[in-house]
Amino acid sequence: MPPAWIAALAVALIALLSGAVRAETVAIDDQVSVRDSDVPRPARGMNMKTVEAKFGAPQERHPAVGKPAITRWDYPTFSVFFENEYVIDAVVTAS
Repeated sequence: MPPAWIAALAVALIALLSGAVRAETVAIDDQVSVRDSDVPRPARGMNMKTVEAKFGAPQERHPAVGKPAITRWDYPTFSVFFENEYVIDAVVTAS
């Protein structure tokens, strides 16, 4: 049987590719699991202006890095990652 982190990664990748499941990865004492998450967060493809209109101003805006430019905005319960001005992922950080 593969290590727990490999199984969790496989589940996360399937969820990411399907776009239908909202889940979060939880790691406690070297044990990794995936659980459903109902934390509202931006959807892939939303632009920065729409994210800010819907969720308000972020607590912190990190500067863009790399090419293509990747930017992170931090909110109280999630972080949003943008490629240029479009959401590529939103990750639950607390619930």
